[in-house]
Amino acid sequence: VGSGSGTLQSSIHRSAIKMWFPTKDMMISLAILFLVFLTPCSSAFWNTQNKIKTAVHLSPKIELGPGSVSIKYYNDIEFPRSHVALKGVTAEVVDEAGNPVPLHQTYLHHWALIRYHESKSKLATHTNYDPHRVLHFSDSFSNSSQVSARNSGICQGNVLGQYYGIGSETRGTNTDIPDPFGIEIGNPAEIPEGYEEKWKLLIHAIDTRGVEDTMGCTECRCDLYNVTVNEFGIPLSPSYEGGLDCCYDQTQCRLRKGFQAPKRSLYLRYTAKWIDWDEYVVPVKIYILDVTDTLKISDTSNIASSDHNCVIEYQVDPCNSESKKDNECLHVKRTSLPMQKGGYVVYGVAHQHSGGIGSTLYGQDGRVICTSLPIYGSGDEAGNEAGYVVGMSTCYPKPGSVKIFDGETLTLESNYTSTTRSRTGVMGVFYLLVAEQLPHEHYLTHSSPFFRNINNVFD
Repeated sequence: VGSGSGTLQSSIHRSAIKMWFPTKDMMISLAILFLVFLTPCSSAFWNTQNKIKTAVHLSPKIELGPGSVSIKYYNDIEFPRSHVALKGVTAEVVDEAGNPVPLHQTYLHHWALIRYHESKSKLATHTNYDPHRVLHFSDSFSNSSQVSARNSGICQGNVLGQYYGIGSETRGTNTDIPDPFGIEIGNPAEIPEGYEEKWKLLIHAIDTRGVEDTMGCTECRCDLYNVTVNEFGIPLSPSYEGGLDCCYDQTQCRLRKGFQAPKRSLYLRYTAKWIDWDEYVVPVKIYILDVTDTLKISDTSNIASSDHNCVIEYQVDPCNSESKKDNECLHVKRTSLPMQKGGYVVYGVAHQHSGGIGSTLYGQDGRVICTSLPIYGSGDEAGNEAGYVVGMSTCYPKPGSVKIFDGETLTLESNYTSTTRSRTGVMGVFYLLVAEQLPHEHYLTHSSPFFRNINNVFD
């Protein structure tokens, strides 16, 4: 009995000690709470709204006449140059008086904001127009004084390497990045010695005033542009009905007979929002996925970027009579995309053209990572143009609730309605922001030595 009584007393004594000496998990929790309530300078735990800086800029002048096309690269544009966290970028086409221009007058096919590093000792000789196929940025860095600083996306080379950029849906699509996340730019440690970080802007605009077929012009149908060769003078395939190879810079869409209107000067007005970088901002990576990606995987492949073939655009075939009778005029395109590196999804949005009815990104187990649906206009004013995609719905998952695992194969699906004629030059691109760490993991890793070493307290 005495021995049992001693054991009981010892057990009670150990329990009492545990009550007075917290566990490792408790210490970590206390450390996080301490960081929350006793670090007033932390922008991560407090709303950064009053710390956000905003700058509004205009692109160089875009001159367009009725039916004409402009595709230009503008180098060294105005953009934040210091070490900051981007919180959002918006844009719209405006006239010389600053008035928004509706899509049925000037169609913003797409725009892209591209990051690069340029040598300080040897400045590049720039031209406004890069004759390489639009959205394929490789040739724009052919001068050795420029080095691409693309996103983390998985397409080959610099294809879809932009940081921001969409199309007609620009005005109605939310690009805000929630706290405490941000896109890190201007980090001196990432800029090669002897170089400086700069930005270029790509703008593809089509003036559709007075054209014979407005939607046909925006779909870049070759017959409306009277084009049989691409921008390099290479003959197009007879099966190529339309797309980027038929509406390159200075091409002309067919006008209604007798229509005349003057040229006009337009601008892309873009607004950048950012906060100063600090250790409490949780960085996100940008991944741009493409439903046309035909990745070739072999037993020895390490899924290198060179194995991808993102062609960006595709064609939606016409609806056949049987499908039309059954009201099943739906075109579905899918592709599988292995992700070498995963993380937690912070934001997601698709890019589709008119006729799109939504795009979904699925995990390997079939779970929905994000579904993004187009918003169509119903009026005549800028931002609500009937028949046009004027916005895309976005995904803002609760932090930690949607995770992509390292090595996981995703499935991207893009859906369009089909009609009695084909839809040419459509796109099925998906834009993701992914954080490799959750906020509490990032804070413990990047805060003071006390918090970094808290995991070793009981080791």
